[in-house]
Amino acid sequence: MRVPPGVSPKDFADALRQFEEVVGKEWVFSSEEDVDLYRDSYSPFWHEAEERIPSAAVAPDSVEQVQRVVRIANTFQIPLWTISTGKNLGYGSTAPLLSGSVVLDLKRMNRILEVNEKNHYALVEPGVSYFDLYRYIQEKGLKVWIDPPDPGWGSLVGNALERGAGFTPMHDHFDAHCGMEVVLANGEVVRTGMGALPNAETWQQYKYGFGPYVDGIFSQSNFGVVTKMGFWLYPEPEAYLCGNVTVPKRDDVHALVETFAHLVNSGVVQGTTSIVDMPSFAPPDPQLAALRLSGAHAAVEDYLAQRGMGYWSINLPFYGPAKVVAAQWEYAKEKFSSIPGVHFSEVESHRFPLNAEQLAKIPDTVPLGVPSLGVFNNGGPNSYGHMDFSPIIPMTGEGVLEAHAVLDEAYRELGSPSDAPPGVPLFSFFARALVILYWIPIEHDVERNKKSRAIFRRLVKAAAERGWGEYRTHTAFMDDVVDVYSFNDHALRRLHETLKDAVDPNGILSPGKSGVWPKRLRKAKA
Repeated sequence: MRVPPGVSPKDFADALRQFEEVVGKEWVFSSEEDVDLYRDSYSPFWHEAEERIPSAAVAPDSVEQVQRVVRIANTFQIPLWTISTGKNLGYGSTAPLLSGSVVLDLKRMNRILEVNEKNHYALVEPGVSYFDLYRYIQEKGLKVWIDPPDPGWGSLVGNALERGAGFTPMHDHFDAHCGMEVVLANGEVVRTGMGALPNAETWQQYKYGFGPYVDGIFSQSNFGVVTKMGFWLYPEPEAYLCGNVTVPKRDDVHALVETFAHLVNSGVVQGTTSIVDMPSFAPPDPQLAALRLSGAHAAVEDYLAQRGMGYWSINLPFYGPAKVVAAQWEYAKEKFSSIPGVHFSEVESHRFPLNAEQLAKIPDTVPLGVPSLGVFNNGGPNSYGHMDFSPIIPMTGEGVLEAHAVLDEAYRELGSPSDAPPGVPLFSFFARALVILYWIPIEHDVERNKKSRAIFRRLVKAAAERGWGEYRTHTAFMDDVVDVYSFNDHALRRLHETLKDAVDPNGILSPGKSGVWPKRLRKAKA
């Protein structure tokens, strides 16, 4: 039996017995067969000594059980690695950062506590998935939308705490949260915002409460275990329209992105979209591939023009009253019309509500608030194991071109110097910036994984040199990423460590999460 670092086999056995008394023997997992289910199936350290493997898992079903589990862990100084549903694919899945940790699995805490149709919010536990909440809303006939990411099987709480995103106007999931319940490392329960007021009437309606706003310290951190979380929902709109804008020249990206940024920052475009370079997504053609590899941009432009294609493309999503949506699309076309050769087309439009038969005909329902697993059927990088390199870059044409140059170089390092690099969309998940989701493959091949890890680490440094930082990362690279957030001799990391030592002096909650190590394990991170 594996044991946590620094814990004797006897103490660990005693702790497991006490966990069983709290949650029931069937909800404590310590056999090798059970523990293997909590490994990362596509770990970048697969079959290497550095692979992160838990020692056990425990699955409470109430906040009271979480409190008791945390207190037991404190007694024996057992590190707990908290997961909601464990669907954090591309970023580490269910596996802990520190091998030997006990996974605190909150999947049984799957209650939908409230959905308010009049004020458009929900209160849920961490085991509630996007599918769960969507089905609940449909069964009750409520006129509110959720905002699912791709894919929709994960936890609302877990995704928001990782600062995940979706596609509707509520696409920034942490920004859309309102109110938390948190179990601290000492087992004490805290409610944030208006929830600190007994019998609060507005816990999910006003975020801040009174005094310092502390919700942010529980995002991407290891300062507490979130057991309830409120979310603002989107009132079902009357209409949706998606319009496409395509421009013919490579250098048109500057005007394209500048105009798009104006529309986003003005609130005209509220949903998530992506900026796509069409040469990368065109049907395979040796001639086009050769032109791209040669760097002959004018020749690429001519090739695309002869086939009626543009160089850059962006879809603009609009939600709201039908008349307003139509006016927003017309306004957007007016703004983009200053770009010579710009082309506009309407991709799709809908009036709500839609029935099941109508939804079944729509290829991608996620922008319509309907969760899906379709991302796994797209034949792209998500079809196999991968890790996500996810830096935030400026919402400028210069930023887009530089990002492509950096990622194209990485692609060649991965072992395909004679192939044209694949397309890399840049997403507008967050206001006033773009995010890259660059998939680096993970295989059950030790040598290839070593090479992928080295390239990933070089990308982290190359991005930092340009002033770009990742907004989230795989557990394997959390220390690498926090190292480049180094202003004033790593003042931010030192502040995080000060908070960690104050709220979790025994260092039991998710050691190393986001590069925040407890005092007793800081030397272990090397």
